[in-house]
Amino acid sequence: MLLDKLKGYQIILASGSPRRKQFFKDLNIDVVIKVNPVDEIYPEHLQAAEISDYLAKLKASVFKGTLRTNDILITSDTVVWYKNESLAKASNKNEATQMLLKLSGDWHEVITSVCFTTEDKEIVKNHSTKVKFKTLTEEEINYYIENFKPFDKAGAYGIQEWIGLIGVEEIKGSYTNVNDSNYISNSFSC
Repeated sequence: MLLDKLKGYQIILASGSPRRKQFFKDLNIDVVIKVNPVDEIYPEHLQAAEISDYLAKLKASVFKGTLRTNDILITSDTVVWYKNESLAKASNKNEATQMLLKLSGDWHEVITSVCFTTEDKEIVKNHSTKVKFKTLTEEEINYYIENFKPFDKAGAYGIQEWIGLIGVEEIKGSYTNVNDSNYISNSFSC
């Protein structure tokens, strides 16, 4: 069982995301939150999962040399990939509106990469989910942006929020974009 494998380890979640913290709480895994912000800049030639893999490893790199023998650091990044373009976090209402208009009535890919780092090992895993939005009205988009302020989310939306409930028509892949607890437990031989 996962909790048995993690016994004796300190799990460090390098994320301020309440959604990621809740994920571990739901798995009944105690985590220590440590956030070392980094500029999320990646080489322009990277595509899709290469971007999220790179950024997950970049977020781990600022902790190198500080991890102890029993630490497992978990960093992560999510990319919304639409027609060979990465839709990053919107910085304002206009950008969020433009992103949601692009995604409206069409399929896109949500790719999450997770980097597991110990004192002497680093493993990166990624998972992709295809999501189709119905055709969103301007009123729905404006309501969502005004009430949920999705400026900290790739693609300017959170599937667990109102827009996901009313706007998502179909999903191919994992809702949480992490297969299950085996995804974590199988990544390390703890």
